[in-house]
Amino acid sequence: MNAPPLSKRRRLEAQPVDGELDTGASDEQQAMDIEEEALIALIEHRSKEVEYLHKRVAYYKNELEEEEKRLRESQQKLVLLRSKNRARKSQTQTEEPRLDPDLNISNPFIKITKPDITFRKRETSSPNQPQSKPPSVILDVKQEDDEPNKVAVESVSKGLTSSNCSAGESFVDNLKGDKTKQKQNEKGVDDAQDRGATIIPDKKEKKDLIPTISCYSSPSTINCQTSAVISCQHKRKMRSLVLSPCNEKLFATSALDGAINLWQLEDRGSSAVLLSTDIGLSPKQRRWAEDVAWHPDGKSIISVYTADGGDSQISILNLNEQKENSRVRFLEENPHVKGVINCITFMPWEDNSFATCGDDHAVIFWLEKERVNSWKPNVLHSRIHSSSVMGVAGMQQKKIVISVGTDKRIVGFDVQAETVEYKHQLESKCMSVLPNPCDLNLFMVQSGTLEKQLRLFDIRAGKKEVHWLGWKQEKSESQSALIKQSWSPNGLYISSGSVDPAIHIFDIRYNSHQPLQSLNAHKNRVFKAAWHHTLPLLISISSDLNIGLHKTD
Repeated sequence: MNAPPLSKRRRLEAQPVDGELDTGASDEQQAMDIEEEALIALIEHRSKEVEYLHKRVAYYKNELEEEEKRLRESQQKLVLLRSKNRARKSQTQTEEPRLDPDLNISNPFIKITKPDITFRKRETSSPNQPQSKPPSVILDVKQEDDEPNKVAVESVSKGLTSSNCSAGESFVDNLKGDKTKQKQNEKGVDDAQDRGATIIPDKKEKKDLIPTISCYSSPSTINCQTSAVISCQHKRKMRSLVLSPCNEKLFATSALDGAINLWQLEDRGSSAVLLSTDIGLSPKQRRWAEDVAWHPDGKSIISVYTADGGDSQISILNLNEQKENSRVRFLEENPHVKGVINCITFMPWEDNSFATCGDDHAVIFWLEKERVNSWKPNVLHSRIHSSSVMGVAGMQQKKIVISVGTDKRIVGFDVQAETVEYKHQLESKCMSVLPNPCDLNLFMVQSGTLEKQLRLFDIRAGKKEVHWLGWKQEKSESQSALIKQSWSPNGLYISSGSVDPAIHIFDIRYNSHQPLQSLNAHKNRVFKAAWHHTLPLLISISSDLNIGLHKTD
Protein backbone atom coordinates (compact mmCIF):
# COMPACT_ATOMS: atom_id res chain seq x y z
CA MET A 1 0.00 0.00 0.00
CA ASN A 2 3.02 2.27 0.22
CA ALA A 3 4.07 1.83 -3.44
CA PRO A 4 1.71 4.34 -5.15
CA PRO A 5 2.69 7.33 -3.04
CA LEU A 6 6.34 6.64 -3.73
CA SER A 7 5.81 6.66 -7.51
CA LYS A 8 3.87 9.91 -7.37
CA ARG A 9 6.66 11.54 -5.41
CA ARG A 10 9.15 10.53 -8.06
CA ARG A 11 7.09 12.10 -10.85
CA LEU A 12 6.75 15.33 -8.91
CA GLU A 13 10.50 15.47 -8.34
CA ALA A 14 11.18 14.96 -12.06
CA GLN A 15 9.26 18.08 -13.12
CA PRO A 16 11.77 20.66 -11.80
CA VAL A 17 14.51 19.02 -13.83
CA ASP A 18 12.55 19.59 -17.06
CA GLY A 19 11.95 23.22 -16.04
CA GLU A 20 15.64 23.79 -15.53
CA LEU A 21 16.33 22.44 -19.02
CA ASP A 22 13.76 24.81 -20.53
CA THR A 23 15.25 27.77 -18.65
CA GLY A 24 18.72 26.91 -19.87
CA ALA A 25 17.51 26.69 -23.44
CA SER A 26 15.80 30.09 -23.20
CA ASP A 27 18.94 31.67 -21.74
CA GLU A 28 20.98 30.24 -24.57
CA GLN A 29 18.47 31.55 -27.11
CA GLN A 30 18.54 34.98 -25.47
CA ALA A 31 22.33 35.04 -25.61
CA MET A 32 22.23 34.13 -29.28
CA ASP A 33 19.73 36.91 -29.93
CA ILE A 34 21.96 39.42 -28.16
CA GLU A 35 24.97 38.25 -30.13
CA GLU A 36 22.97 38.48 -33.35
CA GLU A 37 21.90 42.05 -32.56
CA ALA A 38 25.49 42.96 -31.78
CA LEU A 39 26.66 41.51 -35.09
CA ILE A 40 23.93 43.37 -36.97
CA ALA A 41 24.94 46.63 -35.30
CA LEU A 42 28.60 45.91 -36.08
CA ILE A 43 27.76 45.21 -39.71
CA GLU A 44 25.80 48.46 -39.97
CA HIS A 45 28.69 50.38 -38.40
CA ARG A 46 31.25 48.82 -40.72
CA SER A 47 28.97 49.37 -43.70
CA LYS A 48 28.88 53.08 -42.85
CA GLU A 49 32.65 53.08 -42.47
CA VAL A 50 33.03 51.45 -45.89
CA GLU A 51 30.61 53.96 -47.40
CA TYR A 52 32.50 56.80 -45.74
CA LEU A 53 35.83 55.48 -47.05
CA HIS A 54 34.36 55.20 -50.54
CA LYS A 55 33.35 58.86 -50.30
CA ARG A 56 36.84 59.80 -49.16
CA VAL A 57 38.41 57.81 -52.01
CA ALA A 58 36.13 59.53 -54.53
CA TYR A 59 36.81 62.93 -52.98
CA TYR A 60 40.59 62.50 -52.94
CA LYS A 61 40.51 61.01 -56.43
CA ASN A 62 38.79 64.15 -57.63
CA GLU A 63 41.27 66.29 -55.69
CA LEU A 64 44.16 64.34 -57.26
CA GLU A 65 42.81 64.91 -60.76
CA GLU A 66 42.42 68.63 -60.11
CA GLU A 67 45.90 68.94 -58.63
CA GLU A 68 47.39 67.06 -61.59
CA LYS A 69 45.55 69.44 -63.90
CA ARG A 70 46.94 72.45 -62.02
CA LEU A 71 50.42 70.92 -62.13
CA ARG A 72 50.25 70.51 -65.91
CA GLU A 73 49.02 74.08 -66.31
CA SER A 74 51.87 75.38 -64.14
CA GLN A 75 54.41 73.37 -66.12
CA GLN A 76 53.04 74.76 -69.38
CA LYS A 77 53.24 78.30 -68.00
CA LEU A 78 56.85 77.68 -66.95
CA VAL A 79 57.77 76.44 -70.43
CA LEU A 80 56.08 79.47 -72.00
CA LEU A 81 57.82 81.86 -69.60
CA ARG A 82 61.23 80.33 -70.29
CA SER A 83 60.66 80.57 -74.04
CA LYS A 84 59.78 84.26 -73.66
CA ASN A 85 62.91 84.83 -71.56
CA ARG A 86 65.07 83.15 -74.21
CA ALA A 87 63.48 85.30 -76.90
CA ARG A 88 64.04 88.43 -74.83
CA LYS A 89 67.70 87.53 -74.22
CA SER A 90 68.24 86.94 -77.92
CA GLN A 91 66.78 90.37 -78.67
CA THR A 92 69.09 92.09 -76.18
CA GLN A 93 72.11 90.61 -77.97
CA THR A 94 71.14 92.23 -81.27
CA GLU A 95 72.03 95.84 -82.09
CA GLU A 96 69.57 98.40 -80.81
CA PRO A 97 67.56 99.87 -83.74
CA ARG A 98 68.13 103.50 -84.61
CA LEU A 99 65.58 106.13 -85.45
CA ASP A 100 64.62 106.08 -89.14
CA PRO A 101 63.11 109.40 -90.33
CA ASP A 102 61.19 107.61 -93.09
CA LEU A 103 59.57 105.15 -90.66
CA ASN A 104 55.86 105.52 -89.96
CA ILE A 105 55.61 107.10 -86.49
CA SER A 106 52.45 105.15 -85.72
CA ASN A 107 54.59 102.02 -85.25
CA PRO A 108 56.80 101.63 -82.17
CA PHE A 109 60.40 102.01 -83.26
CA ILE A 110 62.16 102.12 -79.89
CA LYS A 111 62.24 99.02 -77.69
CA ILE A 112 64.25 99.31 -74.50
CA THR A 113 64.95 96.14 -72.54
CA LYS A 114 68.17 97.01 -70.73
CA PRO A 115 68.03 97.36 -66.92
CA ASP A 116 69.93 100.66 -66.85
CA ILE A 117 68.06 103.16 -68.99
CA THR A 118 69.68 106.40 -70.12
CA PHE A 119 68.27 108.74 -72.73
CA ARG A 120 70.64 111.11 -74.52
CA LYS A 121 70.07 113.66 -77.22
CA ARG A 122 71.11 112.53 -80.66
CA GLU A 123 72.78 115.19 -82.74
CA THR A 124 71.51 113.55 -85.92
CA SER A 125 67.85 113.80 -84.95
CA SER A 126 65.71 115.97 -87.16
CA PRO A 127 65.00 119.40 -85.61
CA ASN A 128 61.70 119.52 -87.41
CA GLN A 129 60.44 116.34 -85.83
CA PRO A 130 57.24 117.10 -83.88
CA GLN A 131 57.56 117.38 -80.13
CA SER A 132 54.81 115.61 -78.24
CA LYS A 133 54.33 114.82 -74.61
CA PRO A 134 54.42 111.08 -73.88
CA PRO A 135 51.31 109.62 -72.27
CA SER A 136 51.33 109.18 -68.52
CA VAL A 137 52.06 105.68 -67.29
CA ILE A 138 50.38 104.12 -64.26
CA LEU A 139 52.61 101.58 -62.59
CA ASP A 140 50.18 98.94 -61.40
CA VAL A 141 52.77 96.28 -60.55
CA LYS A 142 55.62 97.25 -58.23
CA GLN A 143 58.84 95.29 -57.71
CA GLU A 144 61.78 95.39 -55.33
CA ASP A 145 63.50 98.78 -54.91
CA ASP A 146 66.82 97.48 -56.25
CA GLU A 147 65.23 95.89 -59.37
CA PRO A 148 64.29 97.80 -62.55
CA ASN A 149 60.64 97.91 -63.41
CA LYS A 150 60.55 96.18 -66.78
CA VAL A 151 56.84 96.76 -67.18
CA ALA A 152 57.34 100.49 -66.79
CA VAL A 153 60.27 100.39 -69.24
CA GLU A 154 58.14 98.75 -71.91
CA SER A 155 55.40 101.34 -71.30
CA VAL A 156 57.91 104.17 -71.57
CA SER A 157 59.29 102.78 -74.82
CA LYS A 158 55.80 102.64 -76.33
CA GLY A 159 55.06 106.16 -75.14
CA LEU A 160 58.09 107.54 -77.00
CA THR A 161 56.91 106.60 -80.49
CA SER A 162 56.12 110.22 -81.40
CA SER A 163 58.66 112.09 -79.27
CA ASN A 164 62.38 112.64 -79.52
CA CYS A 165 64.99 111.60 -76.98
CA SER A 166 64.94 114.89 -75.14
CA ALA A 167 61.28 114.37 -74.30
CA GLY A 168 62.09 110.82 -73.23
CA GLU A 169 64.90 112.09 -71.01
CA SER A 170 62.62 114.53 -69.19
CA PHE A 171 59.92 111.88 -68.84
CA VAL A 172 62.30 109.40 -67.22
CA ASP A 173 63.57 112.12 -64.92
CA ASN A 174 59.99 112.76 -63.81
CA LEU A 175 59.44 109.05 -63.40
CA LYS A 176 62.51 108.77 -61.20
CA GLY A 177 61.36 111.77 -59.19
CA ASP A 178 57.95 110.21 -58.63
CA LYS A 179 59.58 106.99 -57.46
CA THR A 180 61.75 108.94 -55.00
CA LYS A 181 58.63 110.56 -53.58
CA GLN A 182 57.04 107.15 -53.20
CA LYS A 183 60.02 105.93 -51.19
CA GLN A 184 59.79 108.94 -48.91
CA ASN A 185 56.06 108.54 -48.36
CA GLU A 186 55.46 106.13 -45.51
CA LYS A 187 51.69 106.28 -45.74
CA GLY A 188 51.05 105.21 -49.32
CA VAL A 189 49.89 101.77 -50.32
CA ASP A 190 52.34 101.84 -53.21
CA ASP A 191 55.17 102.06 -50.69
CA ALA A 192 54.15 98.68 -49.31
CA GLN A 193 53.95 97.24 -52.81
CA ASP A 194 57.48 98.48 -53.55
CA ARG A 195 58.72 96.24 -50.76
CA GLY A 196 57.76 93.13 -52.68
CA ALA A 197 54.09 92.56 -51.98
CA THR A 198 52.36 90.24 -54.43
CA ILE A 199 48.95 90.67 -55.94
CA ILE A 200 46.21 88.33 -54.74
CA PRO A 201 44.34 86.51 -57.55
CA ASP A 202 40.79 87.76 -58.04
CA LYS A 203 39.10 84.48 -58.93
CA LYS A 204 38.99 81.42 -56.71
CA GLU A 205 38.27 77.90 -57.85
CA LYS A 206 34.67 76.95 -57.17
CA LYS A 207 33.95 73.58 -55.56
CA ASP A 208 30.96 71.62 -54.33
CA LEU A 209 31.84 71.27 -50.65
CA ILE A 210 28.39 70.47 -49.30
CA PRO A 211 28.71 66.67 -49.92
CA THR A 212 31.87 66.62 -47.78
CA ILE A 213 30.22 68.26 -44.75
CA SER A 214 30.21 66.06 -41.64
CA CYS A 215 31.49 62.97 -43.48
CA TYR A 216 34.83 62.51 -41.67
CA SER A 217 34.78 60.30 -38.59
CA SER A 218 38.24 61.47 -37.51
CA PRO A 219 39.39 65.11 -37.40
CA SER A 220 42.01 66.46 -39.75
CA THR A 221 45.23 67.79 -38.30
CA ILE A 222 45.87 71.52 -38.27
CA ASN A 223 48.50 73.02 -36.02
CA CYS A 224 47.86 76.67 -35.17
CA GLN A 225 50.51 78.38 -33.06
CA THR A 226 50.90 82.02 -32.04
CA SER A 227 54.01 83.56 -33.60
CA ALA A 228 53.60 87.16 -32.41
CA VAL A 229 51.35 89.40 -30.31
CA ILE A 230 51.74 93.13 -30.99
CA SER A 231 50.11 96.26 -29.65
CA CYS A 232 47.30 97.57 -31.86
CA GLN A 233 48.37 101.22 -31.34
CA HIS A 234 44.73 102.17 -30.69
CA LYS A 235 43.67 104.10 -27.59
CA ARG A 236 40.36 102.25 -27.22
CA LYS A 237 38.99 98.80 -28.05
CA MET A 238 39.16 97.58 -31.62
CA ARG A 239 36.00 97.05 -33.61
CA SER A 240 36.95 95.75 -37.08
CA LEU A 241 39.67 93.83 -38.91
CA VAL A 242 39.90 93.71 -42.73
CA LEU A 243 42.53 92.29 -45.10
CA SER A 244 43.48 93.88 -48.40
CA PRO A 245 41.89 92.05 -51.35
CA CYS A 246 44.81 93.00 -53.62
CA ASN A 247 47.97 93.13 -51.53
CA GLU A 248 48.90 90.14 -49.38
CA LYS A 249 50.97 92.29 -47.01
CA LEU A 250 48.33 94.83 -45.97
CA PHE A 251 45.56 94.72 -43.38
CA ALA A 252 43.68 97.38 -41.42
CA THR A 253 42.06 97.74 -38.00
CA SER A 254 39.48 100.21 -36.69
CA ALA A 255 38.63 101.06 -33.10
CA LEU A 256 36.40 103.14 -30.84
CA ASP A 257 38.97 105.95 -30.90
CA GLY A 258 37.91 106.66 -34.49
CA ALA A 259 41.26 105.68 -35.96
CA ILE A 260 41.90 103.33 -38.88
CA ASN A 261 45.38 101.82 -38.73
CA LEU A 262 47.04 100.44 -41.85
CA TRP A 263 49.45 97.56 -41.20
CA GLN A 264 52.05 95.72 -43.24
CA LEU A 265 53.03 92.09 -42.62
CA GLU A 266 56.71 91.21 -42.60
CA ASP A 267 58.63 87.93 -42.80
CA ARG A 268 55.60 86.06 -44.16
CA GLY A 269 53.43 87.00 -41.22
CA SER A 270 55.97 86.68 -38.41
CA SER A 271 55.54 90.36 -37.52
CA ALA A 272 53.72 93.51 -38.61
CA VAL A 273 54.55 97.22 -38.73
CA LEU A 274 52.20 100.21 -38.61
CA LEU A 275 52.20 102.19 -41.87
CA SER A 276 49.66 104.93 -41.19
CA THR A 277 46.89 106.14 -38.90
CA ASP A 278 43.86 108.04 -40.19
CA ILE A 279 41.14 109.55 -38.00
CA GLY A 280 37.68 108.86 -39.39
CA LEU A 281 35.29 110.26 -36.77
CA SER A 282 31.94 111.43 -38.12
CA PRO A 283 31.72 115.23 -38.62
CA LYS A 284 28.86 116.09 -36.24
CA GLN A 285 28.68 113.55 -33.43
CA ARG A 286 32.32 112.44 -33.70
CA ARG A 287 31.25 108.80 -33.86
CA TRP A 288 33.61 105.93 -34.62
CA ALA A 289 33.14 103.54 -37.54
CA GLU A 290 30.82 100.66 -36.69
CA ASP A 291 32.14 98.49 -39.53
CA VAL A 292 34.63 98.81 -42.39
CA ALA A 293 35.15 97.12 -45.76
CA TRP A 294 38.04 97.21 -48.23
CA HIS A 295 37.22 98.21 -51.80
CA PRO A 296 37.94 95.33 -54.24
CA ASP A 297 40.47 97.47 -56.13
CA GLY A 298 42.49 97.85 -52.91
CA LYS A 299 42.73 101.64 -53.12
CA SER A 300 40.20 102.67 -50.46
CA ILE A 301 38.47 101.58 -47.25
CA ILE A 302 34.79 102.40 -46.71
CA SER A 303 33.32 102.84 -43.21
CA VAL A 304 29.75 103.02 -41.88
CA TYR A 305 28.51 105.00 -38.86
CA THR A 306 25.07 105.86 -37.48
CA ALA A 307 21.92 107.42 -38.93
CA ASP A 308 21.03 109.44 -35.83
CA GLY A 309 21.36 113.22 -35.55
CA GLY A 310 21.63 113.86 -39.28
CA ASP A 311 25.27 112.78 -39.24
CA SER A 312 27.18 111.39 -42.21
CA GLN A 313 26.67 107.67 -42.69
CA ILE A 314 29.47 106.64 -45.08
CA SER A 315 33.13 107.66 -45.30
CA ILE A 316 35.82 106.74 -47.84
CA LEU A 317 39.49 106.54 -46.88
CA ASN A 318 41.58 107.06 -50.03
CA LEU A 319 44.82 105.18 -49.41
CA ASN A 320 46.58 106.74 -52.41
CA GLU A 321 45.95 110.32 -51.30
CA GLN A 322 49.17 111.97 -50.10
CA LYS A 323 47.63 114.84 -48.11
CA GLU A 324 46.65 113.70 -44.63
CA ASN A 325 43.67 116.03 -44.31
CA SER A 326 42.24 114.90 -47.67
CA ARG A 327 42.41 111.14 -47.21
CA VAL A 328 38.98 110.75 -45.51
CA ARG A 329 35.88 111.96 -47.35
CA PHE A 330 32.23 111.61 -46.27
CA LEU A 331 29.39 110.91 -48.70
CA GLU A 332 26.40 113.22 -48.86
CA GLU A 333 23.89 110.39 -49.32
CA ASN A 334 22.17 109.29 -46.08
CA PRO A 335 19.62 106.58 -46.98
CA HIS A 336 19.34 104.98 -43.53
CA VAL A 337 16.61 106.48 -41.34
CA LYS A 338 17.72 105.86 -37.76
CA GLY A 339 19.97 103.88 -35.49
CA VAL A 340 23.34 102.24 -35.94
CA ILE A 341 24.48 100.93 -39.33
CA ASN A 342 25.66 97.49 -38.27
CA CYS A 343 27.38 96.04 -41.32
CA ILE A 344 28.92 96.86 -44.71
CA THR A 345 29.90 94.17 -47.23
CA PHE A 346 31.04 94.32 -50.84
CA MET A 347 29.18 92.09 -53.27
CA PRO A 348 31.12 89.33 -55.10
CA TRP A 349 29.91 90.51 -58.51
CA GLU A 350 31.55 92.14 -61.51
CA ASP A 351 30.13 95.60 -60.89
CA ASN A 352 31.48 97.40 -57.84
CA SER A 353 28.71 97.44 -55.26
CA PHE A 354 28.19 96.97 -51.53
CA ALA A 355 25.30 96.59 -49.12
CA THR A 356 24.64 98.08 -45.68
CA CYS A 357 22.12 97.18 -42.99
CA GLY A 358 21.10 98.74 -39.69
CA ASP A 359 18.75 99.24 -36.79
CA ASP A 360 16.12 100.80 -39.09
CA HIS A 361 15.29 97.29 -40.43
CA ALA A 362 16.59 98.32 -43.87
CA VAL A 363 19.04 96.83 -46.34
CA ILE A 364 20.60 99.43 -48.69
CA PHE A 365 22.32 98.50 -51.96
CA TRP A 366 25.07 100.88 -53.13
CA LEU A 367 26.25 100.91 -56.76
CA GLU A 368 29.40 102.74 -57.84
CA LYS A 369 28.88 105.50 -60.39
CA GLU A 370 31.16 106.32 -63.30
CA ARG A 371 32.94 108.92 -61.19
CA VAL A 372 35.52 107.46 -58.81
CA ASN A 373 34.37 107.07 -55.18
CA SER A 374 30.84 108.12 -56.08
CA TRP A 375 28.01 105.83 -55.01
CA LYS A 376 24.27 105.65 -55.60
CA PRO A 377 22.13 104.08 -52.80
CA ASN A 378 18.97 102.08 -53.39
CA VAL A 379 16.70 100.62 -50.70
CA LEU A 380 16.34 96.87 -51.30
CA HIS A 381 13.82 96.38 -48.50
CA SER A 382 12.92 97.96 -45.16
CA ARG A 383 9.83 96.05 -44.03
CA ILE A 384 10.78 92.38 -44.38
CA HIS A 385 12.72 92.39 -41.10
CA SER A 386 10.82 93.37 -37.96
CA SER A 387 13.90 94.42 -35.95
CA SER A 388 17.56 95.34 -36.39
CA VAL A 389 19.36 93.82 -39.37
CA MET A 390 22.76 92.71 -38.07
CA GLY A 391 24.48 91.15 -41.07
CA VAL A 392 24.39 91.25 -44.86
CA ALA A 393 26.28 89.42 -47.63
CA GLY A 394 26.04 88.62 -51.34
CA MET A 395 25.81 85.15 -52.88
CA GLN A 396 27.91 84.40 -55.94
CA GLN A 397 25.78 82.17 -58.16
CA LYS A 398 22.96 84.75 -58.40
CA LYS A 399 22.60 88.38 -57.43
CA ILE A 400 21.03 87.52 -54.08
CA VAL A 401 21.65 89.58 -50.94
CA ILE A 402 21.36 87.55 -47.72
CA SER A 403 20.39 89.52 -44.60
CA VAL A 404 19.98 88.32 -41.01
CA GLY A 405 18.58 90.10 -37.96
CA THR A 406 17.60 89.97 -34.33
CA ASP A 407 14.08 89.00 -35.47
CA LYS A 408 15.61 85.51 -36.05
CA ARG A 409 15.00 85.76 -39.80
CA ILE A 410 17.26 84.85 -42.72
CA VAL A 411 16.20 86.60 -45.93
CA GLY A 412 17.58 86.16 -49.45
CA PHE A 413 16.59 89.04 -51.74
CA ASP A 414 17.02 88.83 -55.52
CA VAL A 415 18.39 92.22 -56.61
CA GLN A 416 17.45 91.84 -60.28
CA ALA A 417 13.96 90.39 -59.76
CA GLU A 418 13.36 92.58 -56.67
CA THR A 419 11.71 89.66 -54.86
CA VAL A 420 12.41 87.49 -51.82
CA GLU A 421 14.15 84.35 -53.07
CA TYR A 422 14.88 82.70 -49.71
CA LYS A 423 13.35 82.99 -46.26
CA HIS A 424 13.92 81.08 -43.03
CA GLN A 425 13.63 81.66 -39.29
CA LEU A 426 15.75 80.26 -36.46
CA GLU A 427 14.95 79.77 -32.79
CA SER A 428 17.26 82.61 -31.71
CA LYS A 429 18.54 85.94 -33.02
CA CYS A 430 20.92 86.03 -35.98
CA MET A 431 23.97 88.27 -35.80
CA SER A 432 26.03 87.77 -38.96
CA VAL A 433 26.13 85.90 -42.27
CA LEU A 434 29.17 84.72 -44.21
CA PRO A 435 29.10 82.98 -47.63
CA ASN A 436 31.61 80.22 -48.34
CA PRO A 437 34.44 81.46 -50.61
CA CYS A 438 34.49 78.28 -52.74
CA ASP A 439 31.00 76.76 -52.68
CA LEU A 440 28.48 79.03 -54.39
CA ASN A 441 25.50 77.65 -52.45
CA LEU A 442 26.90 77.35 -48.92
CA PHE A 443 26.65 80.10 -46.31
CA MET A 444 27.05 80.35 -42.54
CA VAL A 445 24.86 82.22 -40.05
CA GLN A 446 25.92 83.14 -36.52
CA SER A 447 23.06 82.60 -34.08
CA GLY A 448 22.53 83.39 -30.41
CA THR A 449 22.00 79.74 -29.41
CA LEU A 450 24.81 78.67 -27.09
CA GLU A 451 26.78 75.61 -28.21
CA LYS A 452 25.06 75.97 -31.63
CA GLN A 453 26.46 79.35 -32.59
CA LEU A 454 27.38 78.57 -36.22
CA ARG A 455 24.74 77.24 -38.63
CA LEU A 456 25.45 76.05 -42.17
CA PHE A 457 22.82 76.34 -44.92
CA ASP A 458 22.47 75.33 -48.56
CA ILE A 459 20.52 78.04 -50.33
CA ARG A 460 19.09 75.40 -52.69
CA ALA A 461 17.71 73.29 -49.82
CA GLY A 462 15.17 75.81 -48.55
CA LYS A 463 14.86 75.75 -44.78
CA LYS A 464 17.01 72.66 -44.27
CA GLU A 465 20.06 73.17 -42.06
CA VAL A 466 23.09 71.32 -43.42
CA HIS A 467 25.16 71.29 -40.22
CA TRP A 468 25.77 73.24 -37.04
CA LEU A 469 28.90 74.00 -35.02
CA GLY A 470 29.46 75.52 -31.61
CA TRP A 471 31.36 75.69 -28.37
CA LYS A 472 30.59 75.78 -24.68
CA GLN A 473 30.66 79.39 -23.50
CA GLU A 474 31.80 79.85 -19.92
CA LYS A 475 32.17 83.59 -19.25
CA SER A 476 28.85 84.80 -20.63
CA GLU A 477 25.34 83.48 -21.06
CA SER A 478 24.70 85.41 -24.28
CA GLN A 479 26.41 85.57 -27.65
CA SER A 480 27.91 88.97 -28.53
CA ALA A 481 27.22 90.49 -31.95
CA LEU A 482 30.77 91.87 -31.92
CA ILE A 483 32.17 88.35 -32.30
CA LYS A 484 32.91 87.60 -35.97
CA GLN A 485 33.88 84.56 -38.02
CA SER A 486 36.06 83.91 -41.05
CA TRP A 487 36.25 81.20 -43.73
CA SER A 488 39.59 79.74 -44.75
CA PRO A 489 40.51 80.34 -48.42
CA ASN A 490 39.75 76.70 -49.32
CA GLY A 491 36.32 76.93 -47.68
CA LEU A 492 36.87 73.96 -45.34
CA TYR A 493 37.67 75.69 -42.05
CA ILE A 494 35.91 78.33 -39.97
CA SER A 495 37.60 80.46 -37.33
CA SER A 496 35.65 82.34 -34.69
CA GLY A 497 36.40 84.65 -31.82
CA SER A 498 34.77 84.22 -28.42
CA VAL A 499 34.35 85.87 -25.02
CA ASP A 500 36.17 83.04 -23.20
CA PRO A 501 38.68 84.23 -24.65
CA ALA A 502 39.76 81.73 -27.31
CA ILE A 503 40.05 81.31 -31.06
CA HIS A 504 37.92 78.35 -32.11
CA ILE A 505 38.75 76.54 -35.36
CA PHE A 506 36.25 74.18 -37.01
CA ASP A 507 36.50 71.68 -39.87
CA ILE A 508 33.17 71.38 -41.68
CA ARG A 509 34.11 67.86 -42.88
CA TYR A 510 34.41 66.49 -39.34
CA ASN A 511 31.22 64.78 -38.11
CA SER A 512 31.43 66.55 -34.77
CA HIS A 513 29.99 69.84 -33.61
CA GLN A 514 32.98 70.76 -31.43
CA PRO A 515 36.01 72.87 -32.41
CA LEU A 516 38.92 71.16 -34.06
CA GLN A 517 41.26 73.37 -32.02
CA SER A 518 40.86 76.17 -29.48
CA LEU A 519 43.77 78.58 -29.27
CA ASN A 520 44.27 80.73 -26.18
CA ALA A 521 46.34 83.70 -27.31
CA HIS A 522 44.62 86.74 -25.75
CA LYS A 523 43.72 87.87 -22.25
CA ASN A 524 40.28 89.29 -23.07
CA ARG A 525 37.56 88.50 -25.58
CA VAL A 526 38.60 87.83 -29.16
CA PHE A 527 36.50 89.78 -31.66
CA LYS A 528 37.73 88.12 -34.83
CA ALA A 529 40.38 85.79 -36.23
CA ALA A 530 40.70 86.21 -40.01
CA TRP A 531 42.36 83.75 -42.37
CA HIS A 532 44.99 85.21 -44.67
CA HIS A 533 44.29 84.92 -48.41
CA THR A 534 47.60 83.32 -49.41
CA LEU A 535 49.78 82.79 -46.33
CA PRO A 536 49.27 80.03 -43.71
CA LEU A 537 48.28 82.67 -41.16
CA LEU A 538 45.48 83.77 -38.85
CA ILE A 539 45.24 87.42 -37.73
CA SER A 540 43.21 88.12 -34.58
CA ILE A 541 42.06 91.23 -32.71
CA SER A 542 41.04 91.38 -29.06
CA SER A 543 39.75 93.77 -26.44
CA ASP A 544 43.15 93.45 -24.73
CA LEU A 545 44.35 95.97 -27.39
CA ASN A 546 46.61 93.41 -29.05
CA ILE A 547 46.85 91.91 -32.53
CA GLY A 548 47.73 88.23 -32.75
CA LEU A 549 49.61 86.57 -35.61
CA HIS A 550 49.16 82.79 -35.66
CA LYS A 551 50.89 80.40 -38.07
CA THR A 552 48.78 77.50 -39.38
CA ASP A 553 50.45 74.32 -40.64
